[in-house]
Amino acid sequence: MGKREKGGFWVTTAAAMFYPLTWLGKRTFVDAEKLPATGGALLVMNHVSHLDPPNDAVFVHRHKRVPRFMAKDSLFQLPVLGRILAGSGGIPVYRGSAEARDSLRAAHQALQEGKLVLIYPEGTISKDPDGWPMRARTGVARLALQNDVPVVPAARWGTNDIWNGYTKKFRPLPRKRVVTVVGDPVDLSAQRARPVTNQLLREVTDLIMADVRDLLAEIREEPAPAEFFRPGVKGNADESAS
Repeated sequence: MGKREKGGFWVTTAAAMFYPLTWLGKRTFVDAEKLPATGGALLVMNHVSHLDPPNDAVFVHRHKRVPRFMAKDSLFQLPVLGRILAGSGGIPVYRGSAEARDSLRAAHQALQEGKLVLIYPEGTISKDPDGWPMRARTGVARLALQNDVPVVPAARWGTNDIWNGYTKKFRPLPRKRVVTVVGDPVDLSAQRARPVTNQLLREVTDLIMADVRDLLAEIREEPAPAEFFRPGVKGNADESAS
């Protein structure tokens, strides 16, 4: 593997805080060499625990890249975490406001500058009762279609056994197994040749998240559901994710 990507003071500070947190789990990385060593890349992951960001940040950093997280703007207002996020190149996501497009604009710029952008397209911890990825927002498709960079799916499982964000249960002992699997870049060559429509954005979002879901099924060693969970929709098992 090549030289480590330069991070600066705030990345070093984040590493000092986050590396100890990852000791809570017994971590295993599968096919980590598929993470691009250089150049712009969009890393797309599932979200099951509040421990995911530090775990995923350390995973990327251990492989000599600096993750630029897309995170909700309220996190940037926190006294310490906000400074770390901003200082390490994090991208605030503004939802339901006129600033929403600025989030994507900043992410586009980061990708064009050869940075690795890490995104949780679900926008929050999955509300699927069994922890599978739920129906994702289409911002990931806009980034994927408008930037000629690898779109790399990855899945991680086990952080939820340590800290479950919805039940509020924190169980650090005994140490749990945390596995991260990286997949092959998603082939979007056909989709990038088509006009961007809402239908295409949904199609591409579901295509990318299906790869994330399949990687999670690989970790869990069980079949994934055929459809994505949609919060607030009755009869999710019968709902189409398209």
